[in-house]
Amino acid sequence: MWIPVINDTPLPRYLALVDAIAHAISCGELKPGERLPPQRRLAWALGWNPSTTMQAYREAARRHLVSGEVGRGTYVLSGSQEATLFRLQQVDEHAGHIDLRTNIPAIDHASQSDSQAVQWLLETHQSIRLQHYLSAADLLQARVLGANWLKARGLPVPLDNIMLCTGAQQGLFTVLLSLCQAGEPVLVEAFTAPGIKAACAQLRLPMHGIAMDGQGIVPDDFDRIIRATGARIAVLTPTLHNPTSAVMSEQRKLAIAAIARRQGVWVIEDDVYGALTDSPPLCHYLADLGILVSSLSKTVAAGVRLGWIVATPSLLARIDPHAQSAHWGLSPLCVAIANQWLSDGTVLQRVAWQTEEVTRRWRLAKKLLGAVMYQTAIPSPHIWLTLPAGPVPFAESCRKAGVDVVPAEVFAVKSSPLNAVRISLTAASSTQRLKVALERIAQMIDQGTPCAEK
Repeated sequence: MWIPVINDTPLPRYLALVDAIAHAISCGELKPGERLPPQRRLAWALGWNPSTTMQAYREAARRHLVSGEVGRGTYVLSGSQEATLFRLQQVDEHAGHIDLRTNIPAIDHASQSDSQAVQWLLETHQSIRLQHYLSAADLLQARVLGANWLKARGLPVPLDNIMLCTGAQQGLFTVLLSLCQAGEPVLVEAFTAPGIKAACAQLRLPMHGIAMDGQGIVPDDFDRIIRATGARIAVLTPTLHNPTSAVMSEQRKLAIAAIARRQGVWVIEDDVYGALTDSPPLCHYLADLGILVSSLSKTVAAGVRLGWIVATPSLLARIDPHAQSAHWGLSPLCVAIANQWLSDGTVLQRVAWQTEEVTRRWRLAKKLLGAVMYQTAIPSPHIWLTLPAGPVPFAESCRKAGVDVVPAEVFAVKSSPLNAVRISLTAASSTQRLKVALERIAQMIDQGTPCAEK
């Protein structure tokens, strides 16, 4: 348990403790995602009144150093200024440490398409776009090419049903902002992506988690929670769900779509991983109640910020009445590259390479960790491990073994005792480096780590 040393200071005790927390984060003593001692236990260790530590934790949360929820504890925020500075300072100092936390596409170091795209910008004088806004022709072309992209995903849609956005996260936020009122219930998977949680929190939309199995949300629980909450919007990731990697079968999609239609619930579908599979989107079965959000960031290139919102024209008119706000942040250069890649087949080549690389890494993970993987049928860029409960969270044991993973509580809608972690297979710089990390994790499991009692 982290116990700070509080030296003599003219500051009030609670502020001295806040400064100690900030210093511990800045020097790496407390790392992003690490849990702080319970307030009462820390007060007892310091010989203080519990109200003092409570006040300090509240002030630390106000400064965005930590985040705390009743029943779940207090954790160091990865986005705090101190944590960010520590990451920048330590970037080259832990060569043996392997970070498998961030869901980013695998990097194709042998590909020439990145440098060719930059060369094309220069040779065709496209760099002049830096001095211009996007033209109507650019936007129209991106919508047309987006329609072709989505048709290949099994979702043929008219051009009037497509709106541009700067990525799936921004698209999701725009949809929720337009269709929901503060305090309105939103249904999500029981474990959902941090970006979805962040959007709902910022918009003050209470989330209600739907029970899951190996195919995603359970139809009976979906129906039950709709009736219990009166919710009219659900945000789901039916294909390669983040974090569990679950994929809905066609039968499950039909069941979920039937419930949504019967109850009149809009379903916002996060389809950023869909192109890595041959599974058509859930929106294919939802008709007018489906709103699909997709982008190129997880399957083609994280830096090419172009995405699409797909819905009926009447819904799109509600989401962006002036047809400007959703795509306002698009970079002319990103759109130029995306349009060129969508036109000349580069996107398909990159998706094919990404799919092969994901499959290669997933098979390695299945070989080493398959016994504790949540879903082992379809290759995924991330995996979900569940282990028996123990005195030490598994994510913490992994960190001590030199591998950073994301604990279940980051994704949980409600407090959960589940001892699980998400591992991003594509975060490692190479398959060899991933193999080292997975072997460390497998060895901990085989030997019975303190967190996995056998």
